[in-house]
Order: sequence, then structure tokens, then C-alpha cells
Amino acid sequence: MKSSMLKVIFVMVLGVFALAGVARAQSSDNDYCSNRTLRGDYAFKVYGQFWDPGGVVVLRDGVAMTHFDGLGGLTQVDYIMSNGMPVAGQPDPTTGFHINETGSYHVYPDCTGDAEIDSPAPPGMSSGAVIKLKFVLGQQGWVIHTIVSELIPPGAASGIPVQIHSDGEKLGFIFPSFGDQ
Repeated sequence: MKSSMLKVIFVMVLGVFALAGVARAQSSDNDYCSNRTLRGDYAFKVYGQFWDPGGVVVLRDGVAMTHFDGLGGLTQVDYIMSNGMPVAGQPDPTTGFHINETGSYHVYPDCTGDAEIDSPAPPGMSSGAVIKLKFVLGQQGWVIHTIVSELIPPGAASGIPVQIHSDGEKLGFIFPSFGDQ
């Protein structure tokens, strides 16, 4: 009888420790992110739409390459289509991608964050486009999902209605999975 009672107590103690470990793991999921979590080059797919001042829906589709410096600064190149036509911007003479886009970002400890991308002013305009983003990081910073929280067109003083989001992944060597052969 004592032997079976000791086994029950032993199993219960193990169960308590196991549950404590699960609770501790859940409370620390996605914690301890910082600006350093988001560093390096990330490839993005961008898609969505906005409404011009006349209420016309303008579709957006594109790709971007963003470099995060790990300290809160970013640079970006992108190639964006608008209703099937390339968007005007300052192009790289070799690639055709828009260049000289800069900005800033902040990563919160829970792996959410904010960013702003500032494009150069087009000829004859006082300011370039400003894109404000909200984002979440996944897979320890290897994946980022963004949504545009505000889009201020070139030369405008305020934002327009927008529904654009992007998904990105960090560039770098990924170890192959040998189980997929």
C-alpha cells in the first residue's frame, strides 16, 4: 500500500513540475525582443490597395528588400506596381528598383513594433511618400508581418485610406531539412 501511495505522490509531483514548466514557457513566448532582433536583410512581398482622393481604388503589388541595422534604422529598395503599371520613383539605373528609401523602426519586448519608411521627394514636390507600419515578428525575428497604418502620398500633408500589408523573411543560410528528401 505504501509503495502504490508513493508512486501516486511521485506522479503528482512530476505533474506539478511539468505544468509549471508549460506555464513558464507560455508566459515567455515572444518575449525579450528588441531592435537587435530585427537586423539584416529581409525580402518582402507587398500587396493591397488604397483609395485616391476621388475615391477610386488603386491596387498595389510589389516586392521590397529592407535592411534593418539592429539599432532602429532601415534602408529599403522596392519595385511596386499600381493597377498594373510601375510606380514612379527614383530608380536604380541597373535594377529599376526604387532607391534611397530610409526610415526607422522600434521593436517592443513582446515582438510587436512600429516602422516608418520615407521615400525621396519626386521632382517638383516638397516631400516624398511616408509609410507608417505596425508589425509582428515570428520565428525569433526571421519572419515579419506588416500592415500599413498610415500612407501619406508625396507632397500631401495627411494620410489617405489604405489597406496594404506585407510579409517578409530574413535572407540568409537556412539549413536544409534532410527529412524532405
